[in-house]
Amino acid sequence: MIFPTLNINESLKAIKPIIQGGMAIRVSTAKLAAAVANCGGVGVIAASGLTKDELIAQIKQARELMQNNDGLLAINIMFAARDFKDLVHTAMNEGIDLVIFGAGFSRDIFSVGQEYNIPIIPIVSSTKLAVIAKKLGASGIIVESGEAGGHLGTSKIIRDLIPEIKNALAATEGYFKKNIPIIAAGGITSGKDIIEMLKLGCNGVQMATRFVLSKECEVAEEFKKLYIKSKSKDLVLIESPVGLTARAIKTKFVEKFLNGEPVASKYCKSCLKKCSRSFCIMNALHQAQKGNLDEGLFFSGGNIEKYNEILSVEEIFNKLEEEAKEALTVEHALK
Repeated sequence: MIFPTLNINESLKAIKPIIQGGMAIRVSTAKLAAAVANCGGVGVIAASGLTKDELIAQIKQARELMQNNDGLLAINIMFAARDFKDLVHTAMNEGIDLVIFGAGFSRDIFSVGQEYNIPIIPIVSSTKLAVIAKKLGASGIIVESGEAGGHLGTSKIIRDLIPEIKNALAATEGYFKKNIPIIAAGGITSGKDIIEMLKLGCNGVQMATRFVLSKECEVAEEFKKLYIKSKSKDLVLIESPVGLTARAIKTKFVEKFLNGEPVASKYCKSCLKKCSRSFCIMNALHQAQKGNLDEGLFFSGGNIEKYNEILSVEEIFNKLEEEAKEALTVEHALK
């Protein structure tokens, strides 16, 4: 086996150390999550923007589509969402395998995870938060770099961020839980990249943009075509209403926003705990999912130009393993 098992704890393991990013709104759905889990990875349903009933239906659908126990099923939820707690409890009551959260940091969620005996994995971008998360009882951490898409917590590249955080966590051994898995996210596009992250001491990786360009991802074809034709020069950083910098493809909507033209929605459901109301992020992401190139907000990782084809999830996993095998063969030949 090319890739090692991702061990969340003694009883919870995925045979492939690959977590599919939880992309809202309705980009990471049951069909995609189940396909990733069926390949042995961690399939993720994006809970942000869903009602409790919709989330229950998504989890049930994913479980029905999952054919084996080699992979895991998780949710990803933005801490910035007003219904954060309700959706976490809903997922836990439905028996989700683990909870991933980002776009802010919660101290209380770890005790909730302990109550349900469900692992909590925060997305962090700094040494400080990584150490705090470990102290509070995180079952692992996803270290997300400035190369990622969507909301960003740093400008640092993943190859600098991982050693920094790994050393900081190592220094806490003897005080807190000794070992928790570290998952790298942001800028990882190939099997070669995965091998590099494993050599840096990571236990796995998270990939988001790659899985948008899968046959199982239930976004409009216009969304996928935009990804395929976009280059790094088409990406810009914007200030999200959430209060974080975010990376997105420069579309008509983004251009208007950057030029100071009005793009705010007339209707607001107060879905965020704090919102600048510069525009409705939920509506903009929903328009993207539908393929509306004029009014949609299309988040993307920084290496978008490295993707040029739509594959099934199984083909993606096979390709990643072939790339990893090739990288190891070349490395061995050079020794």
